[in-house]
This record gives sequence, C-alpha cells and structure tokens, in this order.
Amino acid sequence: MEFLTQFFDRLRDLPALVQWAGYFGLTLIIFAETGLLVGFFLPGDSLLVTAGLLAADPAFGLNVWLLGAILTVAAIVGDTVGYNVGKTAGPRIFTREDSLFFHKDHLLRAQAFYEKHGGKTIIIARFMPIVRTFAPVVAGVGRMEYRAFLTYNVIGGVLWIWSMLLTGWVLARTVPTVADHVEKVILVVVFLSILPGIIAWLKERRRVRA
Repeated sequence: MEFLTQFFDRLRDLPALVQWAGYFGLTLIIFAETGLLVGFFLPGDSLLVTAGLLAADPAFGLNVWLLGAILTVAAIVGDTVGYNVGKTAGPRIFTREDSLFFHKDHLLRAQAFYEKHGGKTIIIARFMPIVRTFAPVVAGVGRMEYRAFLTYNVIGGVLWIWSMLLTGWVLARTVPTVADHVEKVILVVVFLSILPGIIAWLKERRRVRA
C-alpha cells in the first residue's frame, strides 16, 4: 500500500517519478500501460520524454540507449499480452461492467479506431493515450493474424519508445536550459498527445452537424 501511495504521489511530478522508478520501475510502467487494461491512465508519452531529458545528464545515472532498449522490449511484450487478453476473452470483454480501472468507452473507442484504420492501428495507437492500451486487446478480439500483429507491434514499439526518449534527450543536449523548464515541455508533449483525439472529435462533431 505504501508503494502505491508513493507511486500515485509521484505521478504529479514526473522528474521525481523517473528518479524514483529507475530502470525497473519505468519498465513496469511502460508494460502496464501497453499490456494491462488498468494502465490506461499512465503518462507514457510525457514520462518517456522526461526520462530522455534527465538521461542527458550523466549525473542522473540513466543511460538513454540501455533505457530505450529495455523499454522497447517492455512495450512490445505489453502489446503482446494485451493481444492475448483480447484473444482469450473474446467479444465478451465488451460486456464487462465499468469499474475504477476499466471503462468500456475506452475499449469501444479503440474498436472504432481499429475498424477505420485496420492493422496499422497498432502503430498509430502507440502515439495516442488510452487508445494504445486497448488497441491490442481489440486486435486480439478480432483474431488478427498474429504474425501481422507482431510486425505492427514491433514497428510501433520501436518508433514510440525511441521517438519520445530521443526527443527529450536531444532537446536536453541542444538546449541546455530546457532542463529548467521540464514542466513546460511536459505540457507541450501532453497537448501533442491528445491533439489527434481533439481533431477526431471536432471532425465527428462537424460530420454530425452536416
């Protein structure tokens, strides 16, 4: 219980969370967000960029290349677990009751996205909070061929982890003062993360009005 209390307290301070979690904790967070339905609320994008920013400082003790390799594996394994959850549960997962850590609306949103974009949803969803948690589950429910899923999974996992980590790392190395404005960087990342959802919502409203 004390561990969970500390964890939720640090969600409001991502630099402190990265420092507290280290390699092991960050691996668990990325795995949970991508592989466990209860992980949809975790701050994947902003956490990765923050980790990249801090890894640029040798005194911080994080090697960005080692961290990227470990987190890439965690992201790929996480999506694989999500796929198998969906494949095992089948369509009945859509009848599951809402709870504190499960909301059917998120699953339905991922399903609609999957129906629109097909297999490449597994790649695109990596960059969309919440959708990335439920997209592999929907692929499993739809019995997507595993070989195709694995290809999309690996490509998406590599692109997501390394683009986010290196964004923070390169920023910190090219703009030395950026480390003093981590909160502003996080806000920008969060906005860019939810921007696709905002655009989709606006398009849907425009379509309904039309």
